[in-house]
Amino acid sequence: MPHVERGMVVGLFGGSFNPPHEGHLLVSEIALRRLRLDQLWWMVTPGNPLKSKSGLAPLQERIAMSERLVRDPRIKVTAFEQSLGGPYTAHTLAHVKARNRGIHFIWIMGADSLRTFHLWQEWQSIVRTFPIAVIDRPGSTLSFLSSNMTRTFDYAHVDEDDAGALWKKPAPAWTFLHGPRSTISSTSLRLAGAGNPRT
Repeated sequence: MPHVERGMVVGLFGGSFNPPHEGHLLVSEIALRRLRLDQLWWMVTPGNPLKSKSGLAPLQERIAMSERLVRDPRIKVTAFEQSLGGPYTAHTLAHVKARNRGIHFIWIMGADSLRTFHLWQEWQSIVRTFPIAVIDRPGSTLSFLSSNMTRTFDYAHVDEDDAGALWKKPAPAWTFLHGPRSTISSTSLRLAGAGNPRT
């Protein structure tokens, strides 16, 4: 895990990054600015249990592509989840919390993930581990009104005007951040480069 100092505010942005793209950078920029983060960790996962691994580039290749793309020194590309022996976010976040006392973490997720978030293993445990910032994505702006997560934890909603203080809120606490949206997706990039085995 990246080096951190006690009292830091750190965002955790997990995903396959298959491949990483400007949309990931836009989400990161919004999170860094609106949540007042000291660092943002890109947690490149070995694989998503809810997605097919067909077409999934090797982990080391996705890490290398991410490192080439990232320009902000506050963004740290990591792959420590591979060493934890399990693919589930709930277990990863519990491990991060246990290893980093005194650090204020916020889980970052795109609004498109809200549709299936209730299918994640121990999803309610995730919500109760760290505050969550949901970043708007094209076609997903209204998803926070209908998702199981936001309905179940509606009482824990934090207005986005107070997003800069989200790290001070005990979990469960979540906010939805509107802002510029990129139409680029990893899926569209893979489809566009289907003839290129390195895409």
